[in-house]
Amino acid sequence: MTHWIILPVILPAILAPFIVLAARYHIGIQRVLSLAGVLGLICVAAGLAWQASDSTVTLYQLGDWAAPFGIVLVADRLSTMMVLLTAVLAFFVLLYAVGSGWDDRGRHFHALYQFQLMGIMGAFLTGDLFNLFVFFEVLLIASYGLMIHAGGNERLRAGVQYVLLNLLGSTLFLFALGAIYAETGTLNMADLAARVQLIDPDATVGIRVAAVLLLLVFAIKAAVVPLHFWLPSSYAEAPAPVAALFAIMTKVGAYAIIRVYTLVFHPELEVTDGLHDVWLLPAALISLGIGAVGILAAKKLDRLVAFAVIGSMGMVMVAISLFTPVSIAAALYYMIHSTLAAAALFLIVDLTRSGRDSLTLEEAAPPVSGAVLTSAMFFVAAIAMTGLPPLSGFVGKLMILDASFQSSWAVWAWAVILSASLISVVGFGRAGSTLFWKAKSVVPPEDTEPAAAPAPMAYVAVGGLVALLIAHTVFAGQMHRFTIATAAQLFAPTAYVETVLETPGKLSKPKEGEDDGY
Repeated sequence: MTHWIILPVILPAILAPFIVLAARYHIGIQRVLSLAGVLGLICVAAGLAWQASDSTVTLYQLGDWAAPFGIVLVADRLSTMMVLLTAVLAFFVLLYAVGSGWDDRGRHFHALYQFQLMGIMGAFLTGDLFNLFVFFEVLLIASYGLMIHAGGNERLRAGVQYVLLNLLGSTLFLFALGAIYAETGTLNMADLAARVQLIDPDATVGIRVAAVLLLLVFAIKAAVVPLHFWLPSSYAEAPAPVAALFAIMTKVGAYAIIRVYTLVFHPELEVTDGLHDVWLLPAALISLGIGAVGILAAKKLDRLVAFAVIGSMGMVMVAISLFTPVSIAAALYYMIHSTLAAAALFLIVDLTRSGRDSLTLEEAAPPVSGAVLTSAMFFVAAIAMTGLPPLSGFVGKLMILDASFQSSWAVWAWAVILSASLISVVGFGRAGSTLFWKAKSVVPPEDTEPAAAPAPMAYVAVGGLVALLIAHTVFAGQMHRFTIATAAQLFAPTAYVETVLETPGKLSKPKEGEDDGY
């Protein structure tokens, strides 16, 4: 057992209240503490990812209570990859918030930011479904506070809608947990992996209902049709750094689906027969189509990017719903890409806003300074998001197309993916030409005061995300090999189960009438 696993959860959990209690009136100290904390998270996350790179599964037992009775954190290739991605994303987003001054437009930004990171890290590392619910609630509370940061009626309205729908998801989550516990007597995921297989095929109604409810909960988090309608307004109205951090939030839902439905309810089980290809795959294809149409129909740049997130999640879910090692590997590669691309675009939206009266897609005079650099970054990020060559979006899309080739849905998958890509290219092209190219022909009124150029640190933050997208393309071969190995570990969960239960080669089967004391 290693104590390093709990640091990504404990570090922001300690730092957040310390910022509130000791530095609430000193924004400079808050910035230093918050940036230092995120840098520390990157170091810890990189160490955990390196430790798991040889497929080692590491266990942390809180209070030294063994599973399934105690709370456990588990670090494998998938969880450490997502923790490292979150830490790196959080650093560049925080750098932008500090450089642009967004963190000083409301109260407690840095404390809420750290609580948000605590929830995300915990969701990726937990080995227990109930504690996954707990970390989801931490996410919900912190994200609501961040959404309404700096105030405004539209932001408050979008925040209320966001909270109400997520509370509905939390209610369904509790129902699902109750049904699972009633059927199996445990909520530890490794223990569930053993016990679900022992359920009589004639008595699977309860556990199948629980599996469907869980999928609905995770689909809400991943913004899959028809549970996606909360996302456009919420992400478009949120402060730019918050929306950029939220790029990882939908991936929490995708991660939960991958984790639970490869470990506990894997496709070979009769319990989950038809759940993926009958419901999840069509919903993913529709999500991809709606995202593309929303990009084309959007009248404001922020909503265009929000619909691009829905489309990218549709692409990810298409790969996940195929549930093969090749498709999961493609989904993981594309998840990294779409997280970086969406975050970069939300920050670029804010850079664009700084030189215009509004984000409406109509011709207006460009700002005096910064327009060229902003437009160049938008060009690169748009190419990545739409999946045009040569960037990582194109590579990831090819992986997903290749993974779907042997599926019975191959024709539909290829048709929707290629059509959505074309529509997205047209939508982003229209937005870019209107905001940046045609703007040169517009002469500003003589009495117009020049807009202040964005801070250099803001450009450094966006440039860092763009550089990561380029690196993700350059090292696509190495990343694909990593995701292939990660998918292989997911589809052979014996090491995970045996490490958590510390019972090599044994199944955890309760005796009749026995209560495991969870």
